[in-house]
Amino acid sequence: MVTRKTPYVVDRAPVFSWYRDHQGLIYTSGHAAVDIDSLHIERGDLLSETRATLTNLRRTLEAAGSSLAQVLKVTVYLTDMSQYNAFNSVYAQFFPSGRPPARTCVEVTRLPFNFKVEVEVIAACGHQES
Repeated sequence: MVTRKTPYVVDRAPVFSWYRDHQGLIYTSGHAAVDIDSLHIERGDLLSETRATLTNLRRTLEAAGSSLAQVLKVTVYLTDMSQYNAFNSVYAQFFPSGRPPARTCVEVTRLPFNFKVEVEVIAACGHQES
């Protein structure tokens, strides 16, 4: 199993990992428009943040030995639910129709670093369609 070489660290102590695996499942931390390797923040409008967030999430899943096709459950946090349709327009590019994962989408008052969107998933290990 590949482990992220760059856990998020505060005062030299890791405070979270990009993902953990357990009994054939991958549990990701919330992803936003933060590059998973450099930790560079990519704030922008909702569409650009969503694209960056889902790209980073895809990279984490691949590093964990999984893929977006193996995602079973998605939880989305939006700071403005009126942007739900805009979010869906980008989301559909990463999760095409057919067998989309189960999903919950909630509005929150604020996200870290004033991001507009954060996404976490549970995925199966491996690249085969389940």
